[in-house]
Amino acid sequence: MLLANAQVLLFLVLALVLFGIEAWALIDCARRPAGAFLAAGKRTKRFWLVLTAAAAAVGFIAIPPPLGVGLFSGFLQFFAVIPAGVYLADVRPAVSRRRRTAPAALGRRRVVSAPATSPAAGGTA
Repeated sequence: MLLANAQVLLFLVLALVLFGIEAWALIDCARRPAGAFLAAGKRTKRFWLVLTAAAAAVGFIAIPPPLGVGLFSGFLQFFAVIPAGVYLADVRPAVSRRRRTAPAALGRRRVVSAPATSPAAGGTA
């Protein structure tokens, strides 16, 4: 009986960690501007929102019975975390890099000054 309780607790903790990763990916994706995805050369924001939302929904439904429904228990909850992991490992760094560098590049002004004339070039000082 003790082993069964430990096993249920282990699966509960694992399902909550996986759901946390999926929710993190969904919230982060929703907060990013849509133009940053295309500027980074990634799929559209809508594509990643649908994928991470589906992963979070499956992860939420897969939480075992002491706290959740437990419908998709087993390997499906592990497959659901894959899109969230891809988003967090590949898309998020590219999109956040674009977001950080774009406003800084737009805010810089190029200062153009007249070339200084030197006595050696025949100008007056």
